[in-house]
Amino acid sequence: MRTPSSADAPASPAKRDVDYIEDLEQHTTKGSSTVEHVTITDSEDKKIRRKTDKTILSILVWVYFLQILDKSVLGYGSVFGLKKDTHLVGNQYSMVGSIAPIAQLAWQPFSSILIVKVPHRILMPCLVLGWGIAQTGMAACTSYSGLLASRFFLGLFEGGCIPLFSVITSNWYRRAEQPVRVAAWYGTNGLATIAAGLLSFGLGHIQSGKIHSWQVIFLFVGLVTVITAPIVYWKLDNGVTSARFLTDRERAQAVERLRANQTGIGTREFSWQQALEVVIEPKTYLWIAMSLLLNVGASVTNTFGPLIINGLGYDNYITSLLNMPFGAVQIIVILFASYAAQKCKLKSAILVFLVLPVIAGAAVLYVLPRTNTGGLLAGYYLLAFLFGANPLIVSWIVGNTAGTTKKSITMSLYMAGSSAGNIVGPLLFNANDAPSYHPGLRAVLAIFVTLAAIVIIQVANLMFLNKLHRRSRVRNGKKADVHDASMDAKFTGTDPAEGPGEQSFEITDRKNDEFVYIY
Repeated sequence: MRTPSSADAPASPAKRDVDYIEDLEQHTTKGSSTVEHVTITDSEDKKIRRKTDKTILSILVWVYFLQILDKSVLGYGSVFGLKKDTHLVGNQYSMVGSIAPIAQLAWQPFSSILIVKVPHRILMPCLVLGWGIAQTGMAACTSYSGLLASRFFLGLFEGGCIPLFSVITSNWYRRAEQPVRVAAWYGTNGLATIAAGLLSFGLGHIQSGKIHSWQVIFLFVGLVTVITAPIVYWKLDNGVTSARFLTDRERAQAVERLRANQTGIGTREFSWQQALEVVIEPKTYLWIAMSLLLNVGASVTNTFGPLIINGLGYDNYITSLLNMPFGAVQIIVILFASYAAQKCKLKSAILVFLVLPVIAGAAVLYVLPRTNTGGLLAGYYLLAFLFGANPLIVSWIVGNTAGTTKKSITMSLYMAGSSAGNIVGPLLFNANDAPSYHPGLRAVLAIFVTLAAIVIIQVANLMFLNKLHRRSRVRNGKKADVHDASMDAKFTGTDPAEGPGEQSFEITDRKNDEFVYIY
């Protein structure tokens, strides 16, 4: 641990601050500790948040951007001759699109354990390097089997990304700050869509007798990802108690910022008791249902978006450019939805609101004739609203889940639902149904109506859980109503006399009667 310089703090840290950090480090490795309160001013809170954004959030944003870019270029590869050059027939292209989420689905049990047991500074670079090599290897594929193998490993290493990023976000930020931070890294979906369109347009013009345009695209994005892996290892820290960009005093204060979350700051101990809680709680299965239904629609746009536009009669280059506005809508919707959720302190209402344009867009694509290109493009762009839902659901989950093991498993199950949706989505759209894809669009319409209903059911469930905790507090001689400081716009600290106290770092949301579920 480095010693802070005079530039870091007005004076050398007091011994109690050093002891505090040692206690917190013990908590991180052992899973338990007696953690005392420390003072933190509003200006100190903002300073720590800015430092965290600059280091941790910037890594999450860049790496997630690369993940989406590597995943989405498959659709552009198909526009530039991938299917013809690799001799794909029938539903083989659909299977190439589905094999990555199949690998992700199979990997989730291992992912939930690795996120707890392996330091994040080691785990994330390994994942980045793995999928970067797989993406680069796709440029060398000349057959269906080669594409399947490369995409399988791509999905395998990408499978831990969202669960890991979600746990990292919850371990570094207050609950009130999480929606915008999740939106910041998840919002790169739109940036990656725009970048993929530009790269495909530019790199697609490269003519060579030895390498195809789609191979150039795959090779470029894959090598950028490979180069990123050592940079991530150099910059990333494992948690607030060992953050190199914070002083000893700031590390203690960074933990104090997170006390009111009551969701923990990370531990290396895997708890089977927390795993059991995940299995028996109804809210777990409602999260999975949301993820499954939402990502059926998302996979359609990722895999078949360029093909749908191409089916309207545009050439390969114009098709690449016309998908860029879709990415712009993604960015706007994600940022707006997350900002609105933070200001209103409501996620469920915003989620239901986002589903309505998606239903309208799918209906437009279904009813309009293929000759109405302007209306069909507008309907397709409306589907981009669905990407505003995923970051809200992710922040909703991590904000309602306490315990490192429990968060890891819950997010891995969320990713399993996402993977299942990504498997089902492309298979709903058979190549024989082109260019209208009416059967698939009918299914998408039904799926998003069901999604809205699931969100409402989850709200009712969380309200019921809050009532149970309220009754539990009364039985335990506490105040019936508690103030959820974690959702305050400004950091106000916590009252040691009223809590949350030491339990805020140690027990799950189910067992902590001071925990307040958010919806």
